[in-house]
Amino acid sequence: METITISQSPQHVGETVRIGVWLTDKRSSGKIAFLQLRDGTGFFQGIIRKNNVDEETFELAKHDLHQETSFYVTGEIAEDKRSKFGYEIHITDIDVVGTSDDYPIGNKEHGIDFLLDHRHLWLRSRKPWALMRIRSRVKLATMEFFNKHGFTQFDAPILTGSAPEGTTELFETDYFDQSAYLSQSGQLYGEAGAMALGRIYTMGPTFRAEKSKTRRHLMEFWMIEPEMAWMHEDENEEIQEQYVAYLIQDLIDHCPLELEMVGRSVESLKPFTELPYPRVTYKEAIKMLQDGGLDVKYGDDFGSPEETYLADQFKKPVFIKNYPKEIKAFYMPTNPEDDREVICADLLAPEGYGEIIGGSERAYDYEYITSKLEENGLSKENYGWYDDLRKYGSVPHSGFGMGLERFLAWVTLQDHIRENIPFPRMLNRLNP
Repeated sequence: METITISQSPQHVGETVRIGVWLTDKRSSGKIAFLQLRDGTGFFQGIIRKNNVDEETFELAKHDLHQETSFYVTGEIAEDKRSKFGYEIHITDIDVVGTSDDYPIGNKEHGIDFLLDHRHLWLRSRKPWALMRIRSRVKLATMEFFNKHGFTQFDAPILTGSAPEGTTELFETDYFDQSAYLSQSGQLYGEAGAMALGRIYTMGPTFRAEKSKTRRHLMEFWMIEPEMAWMHEDENEEIQEQYVAYLIQDLIDHCPLELEMVGRSVESLKPFTELPYPRVTYKEAIKMLQDGGLDVKYGDDFGSPEETYLADQFKKPVFIKNYPKEIKAFYMPTNPEDDREVICADLLAPEGYGEIIGGSERAYDYEYITSKLEENGLSKENYGWYDDLRKYGSVPHSGFGMGLERFLAWVTLQDHIRENIPFPRMLNRLNP
């Protein structure tokens, strides 16, 4: 007899197998009991009939198995056309491994604070399970996409001696006899990688000590940050839209059940795989907002209401290009068509989710970057190495950063990005 997983059930129809499972729910009626089971790879139903087992086993199933009890089930795999998964197990034996009494998360509604306090257990439930599976698939598809496009995976440090973008919203820690900071971005180090390897991408945790409680912010989140030598902004945007469309198509192909479990239909995602995405300049966006009755003027940054309004004018993600230099980072080059602006673009997701990608061409003129460092009060001691990238064989290059949780919140239709990371770190939450 073979020991298998629930996900392997389609390959074992008609066979007697053994599976290690946890109980999520159960009901019984007379001489039959229905057990809802999970094993980490999936969920399905186990049916146990009194006539097929001894009295002790039937009574165990009917009365003594509680939610999240762990056990081995033995039985025959059968098709179940009534379920979305399509298979079930007809149980002939149960071998209890770990008991579970008074499991705190019942099959009822709980408040979000209660669920986050019990996040270590909540992850076992169907929706968090599906969200984590989708997250894992997106990270795998990210590696596949960039590998296919000639990128090298590159690791930027998490501990840094300065702020990548000159901000003060950093987590500081003692580093022997000096201060260090948890990185808010791998970009600057990624640029060094691009000068060595051509095309690179980083993927890892980043940290922002921003005292924000919005649904789009976490203190710790993951970023995917490609940097590309010999590339201008137009080509950068093409890579971005190809990447987003690739991720969505990959989820359609590999996670239809998980998407359905979190309330996202595959059909609703298909338009986002169609390229190209529309491009709108910042100036055009200002006019659209003003025509829509929003109180904005040239020079204003866009917040959630503005991003939502702009994205709602399109049925696909939209690029907003060339923002005023005062509201963007020091490393972005001046737009030759309007010296008030820099060459950059933000990609806004539709359906009210706002910015998911920020990208730009990177200024590659040594004198320009040196002057911008001085202008922003960024010391040569901390940023001299970054200046060197322009001093020794500088080339045009571009890059972008995608917040993994923001992307996931959009494709899974979650109200808050906290549900798209295993253990969210927020302004008022550090545990569990």
